[in-house]
Amino acid sequence: QHGRVKIKSTAQQEEEKRKEREKKLKAYVSARDGILKKRSAGEHDEEALQLTQQLLSSNPDFATLWNYRREVLLHLETLREKDEVQKLYESELHFIEACLKVNPKSYGCWHHRSWVNTRLPQPDWTRELGLCDRCLSLDERNFHCWDYRRVVVKESGVSVEQELQFTDHLIGSNFSNYSSWHYRSTLLPQLHPQPVPDSAPNASPSPTTSPQFHSHRVCEEQLLKEYELAHNAFFTDPNDQSAWFYYRWLLGRAEREEMISCVYVSREGERVSVAFSKPVHAQSEGLMLVLDGQPQQVQWRSAHPRFRHSPVWLCDLPPGSISDISNEHNLNIHWTEKHTHRDCALYTGSAESWCRDSATDQELFRSELSVEKSSVLQAELQSCNQLLELEPQNKWCLLTIILLMRALDPLGHEKETLAHFQTLKEVDPMRSSYYSDLCSKFLIENTILKMEYAEVRVFSLSDKNLTILCHLDQLLFVTHINLSSNQLLRLPPQFAMLQCLEVLEADDNAIESLEGLYHLPKLEEVSLRNNQICKLSDLESLASCTKLTRLDLRGNPVHRTANIESELSQLLPLVAALSL
Repeated sequence: QHGRVKIKSTAQQEEEKRKEREKKLKAYVSARDGILKKRSAGEHDEEALQLTQQLLSSNPDFATLWNYRREVLLHLETLREKDEVQKLYESELHFIEACLKVNPKSYGCWHHRSWVNTRLPQPDWTRELGLCDRCLSLDERNFHCWDYRRVVVKESGVSVEQELQFTDHLIGSNFSNYSSWHYRSTLLPQLHPQPVPDSAPNASPSPTTSPQFHSHRVCEEQLLKEYELAHNAFFTDPNDQSAWFYYRWLLGRAEREEMISCVYVSREGERVSVAFSKPVHAQSEGLMLVLDGQPQQVQWRSAHPRFRHSPVWLCDLPPGSISDISNEHNLNIHWTEKHTHRDCALYTGSAESWCRDSATDQELFRSELSVEKSSVLQAELQSCNQLLELEPQNKWCLLTIILLMRALDPLGHEKETLAHFQTLKEVDPMRSSYYSDLCSKFLIENTILKMEYAEVRVFSLSDKNLTILCHLDQLLFVTHINLSSNQLLRLPPQFAMLQCLEVLEADDNAIESLEGLYHLPKLEEVSLRNNQICKLSDLESLASCTKLTRLDLRGNPVHRTANIESELSQLLPLVAALSL
């Protein structure tokens, strides 16, 4: 045994490690308690900086200690000359940089560094930009550093063009740099905004403007260049998701402008419905109704009490205001906060009237394409189809083909789109529910377009495997809806926006909740055969539909409820034709 190194057993090693950890923890806790005691005593001296430095050097994520350091630094700042203050904070920056080497993604470090630069008499933003460059070269997805970079860019006046070139460099070295793609999407609308109609020729922002304020639309010329950049990226690595996500953003529609999209007025009930392009809080938005030149005192309410913000708002006019069918009336809805208005005329002999922008007019589901853009997207679709032949199981390619088809011609490509959705569910079963919901959304959009082209008020989507309902604010005028033989679980609160609905067919689903059948003033007939309505309480919302006279609940578990017929007759006394 002589001359051989004694090897410790695993148990001995673990015991020694445990004792070492306990020793370090004891020292750490002792130092922490000492620091907190000094803070409680209001001591803001050099020793406090030294003690907090010792702990933060090993654990930069102790937010309380960073807060204490700020208190100390603010106190010392009052005791020193300007040059000394500069040195004090520069020393702090060096310390923070050392902490970032311990944890480059420390919330406390980056926040404290941002604060220190606000206190520096002469901050060096060029140095800070260089620090960001170094950190991002080590970890291009460090979102803490990306956030800090935006602060630095704002303060230093770096141009949008320079920052866009920075993303060019990062993306060029690594197509998988998702953060750079995202940053690029925030810069492009600033540097290459879509021209605003009737604006002055020099109204577009200068490329030297700091990249902080932007519109949300990108001019077509630049979009076509971006298609090519993303195209090169996903052909290089078809399975990397970064470029595919960016490409999806390029194909997406810009955020809708805030506007009144529709006004509907009915003599029956003397009710006015106003639809907006996005959810608003009408009670605080300065919404004013003028009838025949006279402002009216009305109470605006959302279609369902669940919604504080809603795209559809309702009000009742004073009794007798428009009930006489022999009179003609003019309504004006003024949205004072947005300096816009919408007019609607109710003619003699008409029981109702409306003024609206269709989904097509609003470019709600697809934007109008120029000849050039259409040509480019057609070429992109052809390229993606070629890639799909090489990569038939590539979910990103499949989804992008669907989006391209919808951008080009959603109705003309409907069959192909449905087939691709089915393939997506097979190659990516973990996201099958997401694809089902997205497919449902696209089918609803297509049906709204078909309904508008045919100028009818009947909405039929039976046997389409729908899993969700959306765009219900676009169905304000629909009188008859058929949603039978789908996979719906509920009629959501948004369903209450269907203020003209008279007949609802929703047989053969799995509906458990009828929350959206709420105060529908014209609803007369509801068929809910073979669903999952279990309790009498699930039907309570129907009591608010005062014209409901026919209700079919056959094949629902609720029929097993004791005394169901008498209970329903009390809950819904006006329903004359009840089927259980």
